[in-house]
Amino acid sequence: MLAKVKKQNARSRGGRFAIVASKYNARYVNSMLRAAKSELLKTDSSVVKLVRVPGAYEIPVVVAELARQANPGWDAIICLGVIMRGETTHAQHIGEAVSSALAQVQVLFGVPIIHEVLLFENAEQARARCLAKDFNRGSEAARTAMEMARVMRGLQ
Repeated sequence: MLAKVKKQNARSRGGRFAIVASKYNARYVNSMLRAAKSELLKTDSSVVKLVRVPGAYEIPVVVAELARQANPGWDAIICLGVIMRGETTHAQHIGEAVSSALAQVQVLFGVPIIHEVLLFENAEQARARCLAKDFNRGSEAARTAMEMARVMRGLQ
């Protein structure tokens, strides 16, 4: 017979979270960062480590190093960055490389990687997803990290 699944609140238990955030496009990334930290710090005894990197392309190597660390053992790693599409295909290549690398790190190390390295066509899209008071992808990333931490604890 299957055991009953207990309903849990993702906010009911803190955890150990790392955030890797790009310095590039700081206005948007910093807003997501504030929202993510605020959401995480609402939980009991959350540990939040912040690492800033120059740009989106540098995020995966830091994420891989954090995921490799057995101690402290992160419950999830949140990646925050903004890539603005320009007149060339450079932004698309950066976005694809970051996405692929983050997916590989997640599977290789078994640590949930929350991917909020966003590729935008224009500043209007970035404002709507990063600066709006009622919706911020940083808050969403933090909630996803807490939920994935709960899911992963349930697998142990």
